[in-house]
Amino acid sequence: MRILIYSYNYHPEPIGIAPLMTELAEGLVKRGHQVRVVTAMPNYPERQIYQEYRGKFYINEETNGVQIQRSYVWIRPQPNLLDRVLLDASFVVTSFFPAFLGWRPEVILLTSPSLPVCIPATLLGFLRSCPVVLNLQDILPEAAIHVGLLKNKLLIKVFTALEKFAYASAGKISVITEGFVDNLVAKGVPAQKIVQIPNWVDVNFIRPLSKEDNPFRAVHNLKGKFVVLYSGNIALTQGLETVIKAAAKLRDVPDIAFVIVGEAKGLQRLQQECLDFGADNVLLLPFQPRQELPQMLAAADVGLVVQKKNVISFNMPSKIQVLLASGRALVASVPEEGTAFKAIKKSGGGILVAPEDPQALATAILELYQKPEKVQELGDKSRQYAVDNYAFEQTLNQYETLFSSMTANGKAVSSSTITKQEV
Repeated sequence: MRILIYSYNYHPEPIGIAPLMTELAEGLVKRGHQVRVVTAMPNYPERQIYQEYRGKFYINEETNGVQIQRSYVWIRPQPNLLDRVLLDASFVVTSFFPAFLGWRPEVILLTSPSLPVCIPATLLGFLRSCPVVLNLQDILPEAAIHVGLLKNKLLIKVFTALEKFAYASAGKISVITEGFVDNLVAKGVPAQKIVQIPNWVDVNFIRPLSKEDNPFRAVHNLKGKFVVLYSGNIALTQGLETVIKAAAKLRDVPDIAFVIVGEAKGLQRLQQECLDFGADNVLLLPFQPRQELPQMLAAADVGLVVQKKNVISFNMPSKIQVLLASGRALVASVPEEGTAFKAIKKSGGGILVAPEDPQALATAILELYQKPEKVQELGDKSRQYAVDNYAFEQTLNQYETLFSSMTANGKAVSSSTITKQEV
């Protein structure tokens, strides 16, 4: 089958949607499918086009059997409202031409964010007579409005209209949690149009490894330490200042070390937080190369998941699956009504505390430091849950089934004929 993945983010971007879409594309190729990816010049999370891709409008690449078509986007490190509009608009315009000029796909998988990309993807599906699957990794503009990222009333109306258009024009909508299903059905999206396929993790790549002779620990002088690790995006929704304050409360326990791995701009802000609160037990590091990720995760005793109180309930950080697969105990400072809370509770692999409560977070970490047998027990449960529920091969089967169900002799199948149970 010829599959086109329309995704703003892709390899070599290290976090978020990019690794997921990269694994999906390469996994489909390994199963004999022809895969083409239409994407932007890599720029996340620094919000600057990577050095080797600058000064170019289009680039065609092939990596691990995947044909990659990259196009220029307007991106600024500290974007204002106009910059954000121009970013989406530029990708909408520049991405359509390589998407249209490439071979005819039998199905298009469109990831959101970015929401405006539903326009060129839908147009391409119409011109090429092929169905479009909308993959929702977040629900926009609702999530952006909820945390205060989107306040302009005109833009809210525009993005709300785009959201309705995206749901109406897609042949099927794949969502990553049950909370997404409830949200869409409440907005009038037919239930039979929605397929729940959770995000995944490669449990063969991300796996429990020994802390002994761990290269990450050795390089960063963490031998003998009880390591509490946060790795990922440092943004408004995370509230990493809670971690800094919790670390400051535990600085009199010299064996406990906090490690935060993220983008440079976010680390600079956290460095000031560490100075302000006297958290000299926090090590701030840039993102590590992907091949070193398993060893970095294995260096931790505890993995952190942190969200602010106002994070919308259906948000599900992709780091949860990764931490579970690494076989480490989790401590999650997340809203009780949220999807992240429910997923970690169901896994049995973590301790849950109230968000934005440094004392509760510090207490949970100290408890695990004092009870190594509990750390091991939680880690074992984490790994087993990841293998049972988030293994990549299972998800790949679901996407293959979905794509096959939507095509018959190269023509789209009516979405009303495909039920959720079939996938």
